[in-house]
Amino acid sequence: MRRADRLFQIVQYLRGGRLVTAAQLAERLEVSLRTIYRDVADLIGSGVPIEGEAGVGYIMRDGYDLPPLMFTRDEIVALVAGARLIRAWGGLTMAANAEEALAKIETVLPPALRTRASEVQIHAFAQRSMTDAERARLDRVEEAIHARLRLSLSYADEAGVVTGRCVRPLGLFFWGRVWTLVAWCELRDDFRTFRLDRITEMTEEDRFPADRDKSLARFKVMQRASHASSDTGANPIRT
Repeated sequence: MRRADRLFQIVQYLRGGRLVTAAQLAERLEVSLRTIYRDVADLIGSGVPIEGEAGVGYIMRDGYDLPPLMFTRDEIVALVAGARLIRAWGGLTMAANAEEALAKIETVLPPALRTRASEVQIHAFAQRSMTDAERARLDRVEEAIHARLRLSLSYADEAGVVTGRCVRPLGLFFWGRVWTLVAWCELRDDFRTFRLDRITEMTEEDRFPADRDKSLARFKVMQRASHASSDTGANPIRT
């Protein structure tokens, strides 16, 4: 967890005038007592009305709220560029939501940052036209990953031969021209990658359980190990 996220969580735990001990905070946030003491001291130093002391507990006065979220100029550039990339290459829902999120952010920006957002000259254009069907499929795959739903695929290889696969979708990766799905293939009993533009049919199936050995984290570990032992760094995961 990033330190900024941890500080935010500490404030949330202290809301409502409840006495919370450093030990309770350390357990919830999975950090040491020393880290909690340092974080609370920094929050108090920044003006957060926390009262108490180590060994007794902490309490925050009612009525305190976090200051409004604000972005730096560089963060604004990243947000605008990211929204434009998703508009060019993302799913239908992704693109619409990226635009909506950017519009909401711009409404709360001060004039100087709002002007900076409008001046960002970073643009994205698809090198090939993504059909609405491909964009909708991208949204569906992302939703299946989030919900941990197995997918039944009809998949065409480079020669155009179509085979059926049942997979556990784990993650989506964009390579500049195409999206690929990293999945655990039930047929091959191994990790496989699938180009989304070669999926001819797709059906959502039952929910699959979390499994560390069949997870995206495990896939990344295997990739790093393979790259470390390979001079070429080629992707060993087959479709």
